[in-house]
Amino acid sequence: MGFLLPLIGFIFISLLIIAGGLAFAPSGGTALQRRLGEVAAARTDHAEEPPPDRAVIQALKRVGAMAPHSTKEMGQLQSRLVAAGYRSREALVVFFGIRLGFAILCFALAASPIFVTRPNFVMALAVCGVAYVLPGMVLARLAKRRQHRMRLGLPDALDLLVVSVEAGLGLDQALQRVSEELAFAHPDLCDELKLINLELRAGTARSEALHNLARRTGLDDIASLVTMLVQTDKFGTSVAQSLRVHSETLRTKRRQRAEEAAAKTGAKMVFPLVICIFPSIWVVTLGPAVIKFIQVLMPMAQP
Repeated sequence: MGFLLPLIGFIFISLLIIAGGLAFAPSGGTALQRRLGEVAAARTDHAEEPPPDRAVIQALKRVGAMAPHSTKEMGQLQSRLVAAGYRSREALVVFFGIRLGFAILCFALAASPIFVTRPNFVMALAVCGVAYVLPGMVLARLAKRRQHRMRLGLPDALDLLVVSVEAGLGLDQALQRVSEELAFAHPDLCDELKLINLELRAGTARSEALHNLARRTGLDDIASLVTMLVQTDKFGTSVAQSLRVHSETLRTKRRQRAEEAAAKTGAKMVFPLVICIFPSIWVVTLGPAVIKFIQVLMPMAQP
């Protein structure tokens, strides 16, 4: 077993080096295609140079293409990537590459005798499993943070939307104005509103564009806002009045969330108090008395 682990570590490190070489190797092609690419690049004026991390992205895409995945998992990860703000088509493949490459790298490091004094195959598998799950946890955390930022910026966006609609702007123009005015304060929410304007310019129906907003963000507050706007457009009621009522309701919900979080503070403080503070208090208060008892009783216990 002592000879098997270094051999496995050497094999995995060799495979990792070979995979990295293949990933960073220039893609093949015919001489005609390469020549046409050179001519097209030469004729392009003010051409921008590719970013330096483009090679890394291409390498991750090649590794991700080899990663096993299911259709159900792809749908869930795609929704989570969109919620986190990664809407590119290649984001899913890059994520697969990051997850697989990080798992292989951690397994090679844990199984190699260079970094671990006494490598263990079971421990290396455990490290590989944790490394495989960790990118998904990080992605979920990023999506929740982005949703929280959009939730905080939604009341301000609704107030400005109410003012814009009452000033005489249409709903489409009001959404565009809100996305321009709040781009610095709430960039995540404004990016989603800009996508609505782009979809409307592309010919998408307003109801469908609004439903796409609710699916991308995954927020209940935005879903209720979308439902209200669709029903207002369908039944012909006043958009400004509906937005004002919904804004007041949303602020009430936010105040209730703040009160709920404040009420949970006491229960959350129990564990830090019991684990961190109470033992220190016991040592400070009872420590001198225990030492005194030991000094007095230990001589009496001796024959």
